[in-house]
Amino acid sequence: MSSPLPGIGRRLASMLYEGLVVFSILLIGFWLPQALLSGVGLGFSARGLWLHVLVLLMLYFLWFWLNGGQTLPMKTWKLKLANPDGSRPRPAQALLRYLAAWPSILLFGIGILWALVDKDKQFLHDRIAGTRIVSSAD
Repeated sequence: MSSPLPGIGRRLASMLYEGLVVFSILLIGFWLPQALLSGVGLGFSARGLWLHVLVLLMLYFLWFWLNGGQTLPMKTWKLKLANPDGSRPRPAQALLRYLAAWPSILLFGIGILWALVDKDKQFLHDRIAGTRIVSSAD
C-alpha cells in the first residue's frame, strides 16, 4: 500500500532545512579535519577534497535513508523515502538516488524542476532510482 504523496512545496522546504544540516555536517566532518590536518602540514589534492565531501555526505544520507528512511529534516516535515509500494529502498537504490541527486541539483536544479512535469510530481533522482518521497505518519 502506498502512502500519500506530499506537495512540492513541502519537499522543497525540507530540502532547504537539509541544506542547513549538510552545512553543519561539512563544518564538523570536512572543515574541522581539514583544518587540523593542514595545521600539521598535511594536505589533500582538490580531487581528494571532493572525494572527502562526496563520501562524507554519502555516509550521512545512505545511513538515514536505509535506517528509517528519514533524515532529520525529512522527519521534521513528515517525509519519508520509500519504494512506490511503500517498502524501504534497497541499498543500491539509495546509492543510485544519492549519486543521481548531484547532477540533478547541480545542473541548475533540472532534476528538481523535473517534478513540475513528472506524472507523479517526483524529482528526477527519485524517478531514476525508483524511489519516491511520501508523507509519513511519524
